[in-house]
Amino acid sequence: MNLYEKRMLAILEEGKERNGIVAVKAEFEAEGTRVDELLRLLEVARRAGVKVALKIGGCEAIRDLIECRQFGVDYVIAPMVETPYALGKFVAARDKTFTADERQDIDFLFNVETVSTYEKLAEMAQIAGEQNVGMVFGRVDFAGSMGKDRSFVNSEEMTRYILQVAQAARDNKVDLVVGGGVSPESIAPLRQIRNLHLKRFETRKVIFDASVLTTGGVEAGLALAIEFELLWLKNKRDYYLSIGAEDEARITMMETRQKVRAAAA
Repeated sequence: MNLYEKRMLAILEEGKERNGIVAVKAEFEAEGTRVDELLRLLEVARRAGVKVALKIGGCEAIRDLIECRQFGVDYVIAPMVETPYALGKFVAARDKTFTADERQDIDFLFNVETVSTYEKLAEMAQIAGEQNVGMVFGRVDFAGSMGKDRSFVNSEEMTRYILQVAQAARDNKVDLVVGGGVSPESIAPLRQIRNLHLKRFETRKVIFDASVLTTGGVEAGLALAIEFELLWLKNKRDYYLSIGAEDEARITMMETRQKVRAAAA
């Protein structure tokens, strides 16, 4: 492990002990996580003893689900599931890829991230309860689907939407996770949601148990999450820079040879 990764490991160990950190997260969808990046994240997470969440590319992304199975992730999230039909597709793809025994050890969730999904909430929550699929409320994308920007995510109106989803999740006995623009300003609305029903909340890279909202340490935990993501991005940048530069010397040598041959001709 390099220095970045060692500090990332220390952050997860500290955050697990004191600040409610339970998992790290990667995305095949919007983030476009590559396999080599995922392998580094998996090593850091496993050494720290935290879980790994992976957002796949769509409701029926079988190849992504196969890789979730191969790499042994703990949470599988399907994005842009806007209809009962799409949720059914996700469930069918899950059941096709994972055995019943394997499904006992993995949490499967879908994103509630648009008004279109919200408008079909009752039917989709019922399916989620019947199929043991949790919900992840993505606040930034939900705001975007309403024509709003990120400043809307901590508003009272947004919280009212989430509380409706929380009630539906609670009624159907499924987990609710909230993400999207989570910051210190999100603590008060998250506590309000927690009072009704909230299992976890997440930043881009770090997932917290919602109990930390009441036991203390959430502010320090969010600071650790920011540092973790920054280290992750720097580590990713330096890794690909090193790959991009690894053949520079040989390229220079071959170009010199080419010029010498051209001159001799």
